[in-house]
Amino acid sequence: MKHVGGSAGRLHVLRLQPGEDVRATLAAWAQQHNIEAAGVVSAVGSLTHAHLRYANRADGIMTAADLEVCALTGTVSMHGMHLHLSVADRDGHMLGGHMLDGCLVRTTLELIVQEVAEVTMVRIKDEQTGYDELDPRPLKP
Repeated sequence: MKHVGGSAGRLHVLRLQPGEDVRATLAAWAQQHNIEAAGVVSAVGSLTHAHLRYANRADGIMTAADLEVCALTGTVSMHGMHLHLSVADRDGHMLGGHMLDGCLVRTTLELIVQEVAEVTMVRIKDEQTGYDELDPRPLKP
């Protein structure tokens, strides 16, 4: 286990507009605001498309429908993100998994994102998993 201590940082309230790609918009926002480390605290809204990768699969599955966002959680940094999404269709059937590019906002996506002060979240290739995994580090002043 790797552990780095930080403290509660600024809270950011974001509203994504219809048609915006959630990952691309968050990545651009994190770059623009020099976000070193943050977590998604709250997310409500709807999507027209959900692109999810399920456990132990290399490919993603695209679902196009009127989808309600039930949960969005994960880490956000200008160095990379790791987000998981759960959505429900009009009949209440749930889908959830690793959020990929192509998740498009239907009416709105309201997010609260909280920075973690004194920490940077970088991603490095993990030889054991084969993925770019979180490597939290103290943020040097």
